[in-house]
Amino acid sequence: MANGTVLLALRDDPLGGGVSAEQLRRIGKELEERGLELRWAGDSRDATATLRIEAGLAAAVVAWGLPRPPGGGADGAAESGGELPTGGAEVLDRIRHRFKDLPVFLLMTDGSDRDLEHLPLWVAEAVIGYIWPLEDTPAFIAGRVAAAAAAYRRDVLPPFFSALRQFDDAHEYSWHTPAHSGGVAFLKSAAGRAFFDYYGERLFRTDLSISVGELGSLYEHSGPIGEAERNAARVFGAEHTYFVLHGDSTCNRMVGHYSVTSDEIALVDRNCHKSVLHGLVVTGARPVYLVPTRNGYGLAGPLPPAAIDAAAVAERVAANPLSAGAPSPHPQYAVITNSTYDGLCYDTLAAARALAPSTPRLHFDEAWIAYARFHPLYRGRYGMAVGPDTFPEPQRPTVFATHSTHKLLAALSQCAMVHVRPSPRAPVEHHRFNEAFMMHGTTSAFYPGIASLDVATAMMDGPQGRWLIDEAVTEAVRFRQAVVRTGRRIAAAGDRPGWFFGVWQPETVTDPATGTGMAFADAPLSLLVSEPSCWQLEPGAAWHGFDGLTDGYSLLDPIKVTITCPGVTATGRTEPWGIPARILTEYLAGRGIVVEKTDSYSTLVLFSMGITKGKWGTLMDGLMDFKALYDTDAPLHQVLPALTRDHPRPYRGTGLRELCARMHRHLGDGAFVESLDEAFRHLPTPVHPPRYCYEQLVRGGTERVRLADAAERTAAAMVTVTPPGIPVLMPGESLGAHDGPLLRYLTALEAFDRAFPGFGSEAHGVVIDPDTGDYLIECLLPAAPPRS
Repeated sequence: MANGTVLLALRDDPLGGGVSAEQLRRIGKELEERGLELRWAGDSRDATATLRIEAGLAAAVVAWGLPRPPGGGADGAAESGGELPTGGAEVLDRIRHRFKDLPVFLLMTDGSDRDLEHLPLWVAEAVIGYIWPLEDTPAFIAGRVAAAAAAYRRDVLPPFFSALRQFDDAHEYSWHTPAHSGGVAFLKSAAGRAFFDYYGERLFRTDLSISVGELGSLYEHSGPIGEAERNAARVFGAEHTYFVLHGDSTCNRMVGHYSVTSDEIALVDRNCHKSVLHGLVVTGARPVYLVPTRNGYGLAGPLPPAAIDAAAVAERVAANPLSAGAPSPHPQYAVITNSTYDGLCYDTLAAARALAPSTPRLHFDEAWIAYARFHPLYRGRYGMAVGPDTFPEPQRPTVFATHSTHKLLAALSQCAMVHVRPSPRAPVEHHRFNEAFMMHGTTSAFYPGIASLDVATAMMDGPQGRWLIDEAVTEAVRFRQAVVRTGRRIAAAGDRPGWFFGVWQPETVTDPATGTGMAFADAPLSLLVSEPSCWQLEPGAAWHGFDGLTDGYSLLDPIKVTITCPGVTATGRTEPWGIPARILTEYLAGRGIVVEKTDSYSTLVLFSMGITKGKWGTLMDGLMDFKALYDTDAPLHQVLPALTRDHPRPYRGTGLRELCARMHRHLGDGAFVESLDEAFRHLPTPVHPPRYCYEQLVRGGTERVRLADAAERTAAAMVTVTPPGIPVLMPGESLGAHDGPLLRYLTALEAFDRAFPGFGSEAHGVVIDPDTGDYLIECLLPAAPPRS
């Protein structure tokens, strides 16, 4: 196994003639004899390409006089602004913006290089030493580089992962759980051997027990585990950080369980994850729901500022029937989804200031935006931005942020974190919070999972965190612009029907430095990837369609890309023709392109750190091919063969254009989008707290009821429909009148599923009768008396 990789960015060809070239060749040979792999680069373009693909570099040697290739190098400009004098300067600048503490030696090769005083001051900060190849022996020079590389490879490992590797390297016998004993048990059967070979021995050797004291304890937050959590707190800007191995869902239940107790009032963003509801069941809290805005696409927006000020919250609490049974009218806890599924981020300081008079504890569920601290686009858009430095007044609430680290950072599935910035107003004493942590944790921790959280933290630490997020943002912006520019190209060619896909984003942006406005598709990439104002939701702007916003309150996250289809607009206008997004995503799935979420006329794709141009190019190709099939009204058996095979009768002899038109008419005639909007804007009446409903559910006090018989019944379980993925009915709420907004929406959804088999919605909390297709809702038995 190699001892690391060294970049040699040199202007002299080691294979060429001359004393200098021969000396460089000898240095390279010495490095190889020390177990180091070499990456030679003869100009700045080759060197910067190596920096992009070789994340595992252990050291670099860069010639200050490294040439740029004909036509220029990467761009000749520093990432922080300003021109760079040489190709070597370009490479040094890229290294300091790409790596944290990578050892770099500057190669000096001629008389003009000897005068260090002529080098820019920042160079001394970017390198750890200088090399004059003719003034020392190749062995000595290679020894310096090799020693620096070894130290870097040792120090680059974060605390727990480093300790885990050291333990694994000791090759100790296992006398504790788990019983597979480093994987040996799997070798004793055919299926086990296949399992062992598939994953490899190292996974099983590091799947250990809490009995291994030198690795620390997840429950006691001691040893390398505790050190890793403290390191994560530093990196993510928290006072305390806790590693959680059962996903952000467990984080949410944990924070809720600590923050609110039986019958106390909790303010809950209606656009919440079901785990927040589970926390209400566990605690017995009484929820008062806050209603987010919605636009014409059916996308949930932020809670409007006017809905979270002190007067509005007090009015909402007073109007809620469940408040009468609370020990105090003052909420003890509030939870907000930041960002929303579709990428809308709050100004968290503004939200905290608005809610501070109403609650001492504020929880931002940040499952989808764990990366916000590491890129300037998201400055002030994450929970840990609220602290004594930004909110020094005594009414500052304690802030929790829960991260589903595995979703959009690099961690194993289910690995998550809780971050805390306590305030004197609502102290968070570790030993008290740890009781909630232990109730929802496990004594059988998966050590590779802990290591992945440790490594995810290390990847975000320093300039590399910015670089990784910047890459994802950059590719997302390129895709966004490509979709719009494709429409322009088709219109200019004039040889085919027009482009009909769009992207939910501003049509124009303004450069704040010059005041110049321009079309989004024409804006410089550097502006869009660095300037937050380009992504802010301006009050009243038609492109986003949300009412009641203020300047700077909400920002669209560029890496969450919503592709729009014709049929409705963001302001709610229904168009005469349309292409429902479910048909598009069914086609894309047949090509192996699985999107994150689909609404009636839009679909969401995520540009994570794993994005590549090839990946999003494949998506663009899929959109282009779908358009060509639509333009020719291709038969469905060609476009969606699995659909026509599984449901031959309703789709026999149908073309793609005909199916789109039929589904669009159905959605319009049934006022589908409008009924959805009404159901989410006008919440059902609460009758019981969630815990009471759960108690009835497990003791047989509920029954399944058809929608036709559900008027005025009380729900016993949450109903969440995807699309749009937001709870439409909470346990303890009345389904209302038969012609009320909720039952009209659910009935329209039921009718859609019957009319278009194969395109049904995913409805959690709804059971579909296999014989009739009827929706069945879990309701309390009529005899259950109301509980105040």
